[in-house]
Amino acid sequence: MDTFLTTEAVIRLTGRRRKSKQIEALRTMGLPFWVNAIGEPVVTIAAVEGRKEAPREKVWTMPRRSDGPKKYS
Repeated sequence: MDTFLTTEAVIRLTGRRRKSKQIEALRTMGLPFWVNAIGEPVVTIAAVEGRKEAPREKVWTMPRRSDGPKKYS
């Protein structure tokens, strides 16, 4: 079973062939999507079907120093 819509399915869903217009249409529809390295919108089948997707892992952030920045005089 596929996870993402095919390029043809995105064209059919949005009614647009240009990538920029597809992105614009998906934003108007309120569908979640990602843009891949070649600028194409990537839409999950779950998003179109209205299913909840698995939660994503949290993004790691560098911890801050507790003693604050050093002041030089």
